[in-house]
Amino acid sequence: MYRYAALILLLSCGIAHGIQVNATDKGGKLCIYADIMVNFSVSYETTENKSETVVFQFPANATAKGSMCDDNSSTLNITFGEGHSWSLNFSRGGEKYAADSIVFVYNLMDKTLFPNAKSNDTKKTVVVKPHIVDIGLDTCYSCKSTEVIEAEDKSVNQTLWNVIIQAFVTNGTKSDKLTVCAADKPTPAPTTPSTTAGPTTTAGPTTTVGPTPTLPTPNSGNYNVTTSVNGTVCLLASFGLRIGVKQGDKYEEMNLEPNTTTVSGWCAVNTSELTLVSGTMKIVFTFTNDSKKFHLQALNATGKTSSGAAFSEGNSSLNLWQASLSSSYMCNNEQNFSIDGNLNVFTFNLRVQPFAVKAGVFSTADECFLDSDLSFLVPIAVGVALSFLIILVLISYLIGRRKSRTGYQSV
Repeated sequence: MYRYAALILLLSCGIAHGIQVNATDKGGKLCIYADIMVNFSVSYETTENKSETVVFQFPANATAKGSMCDDNSSTLNITFGEGHSWSLNFSRGGEKYAADSIVFVYNLMDKTLFPNAKSNDTKKTVVVKPHIVDIGLDTCYSCKSTEVIEAEDKSVNQTLWNVIIQAFVTNGTKSDKLTVCAADKPTPAPTTPSTTAGPTTTAGPTTTVGPTPTLPTPNSGNYNVTTSVNGTVCLLASFGLRIGVKQGDKYEEMNLEPNTTTVSGWCAVNTSELTLVSGTMKIVFTFTNDSKKFHLQALNATGKTSSGAAFSEGNSSLNLWQASLSSSYMCNNEQNFSIDGNLNVFTFNLRVQPFAVKAGVFSTADECFLDSDLSFLVPIAVGVALSFLIILVLISYLIGRRKSRTGYQSV
């Protein structure tokens, strides 16, 4: 049954647009609630036979007409611009529900959004499947982490984050209970198992089983992104990379192998993205700039561990690898970053430049603190502080002892 929908668009975090949708039935009861952020990146061919990429979000005049819901299926439908729409389709199974698909339809004849588009297609459709599953019936699905969904032909990327959705609202009232996505769930630090040797009837010596042997330093690889317009390099990256994944009480580290890694990505005015795929592992780096400096804003990793267990972790609120827009960022020393509660990233001989690349080479580097000439002052400063503390304690002891002797002699 079709429902009437009221759409409220909110501005949040600078350029990001959060869309809050309240879909109600004829009696005014809530049937779908959603507060979601979506970034679109669409590549298209121009009349000059060049490839352009546009990045955009939902505009302020978007509407939610066409949303629908019944007892077993719901569709959140958002229309905007000249013939564009985005729908999220849900289905219910017992006491749980899930998102079956995202259908994104865009119109290349919209010259405001796609200037000089060569194609006259009024309807290009992309269907993808989000990882929104196992949601309790009377709960909202909540996921602050970023999910990057790429079209099969890689022409369209959709980035979802800060998602709160309840597709099947009970009694017209949004639930306060949450089903939190796996990427947002904290995981306790891995524990070290132990075994007890000796007879079972007596207490024997305890042997501690150590962690998995340390992996060798990962090999460094060169990962460059070129524009499809004229093949020029628009993003440069060079580093060795290791990731560590926590799953319950298990922790595993994996090195990225440059020789088996495929590179893709795209570059826009204020956002650039680097995607690395090696075996079952996929890592997506998203960079942004504020016209003066750039930084790594989001990192997402998906794949499988050696045991075959799938993982999907990420964070879209990072502020790493910051450097001037006309420079590159460099850190030769090993760095360790906790991306979220389940994902650690280690970098070696890192250098990146996601914007303003000239002649396909790195610009002058902004060095990290670990590489700077000042980094050696930290242990020296600590040593000097400890020395002063020891001297102060010694002086206090001598003064106290002298006063003690003086008091004894005067008796």
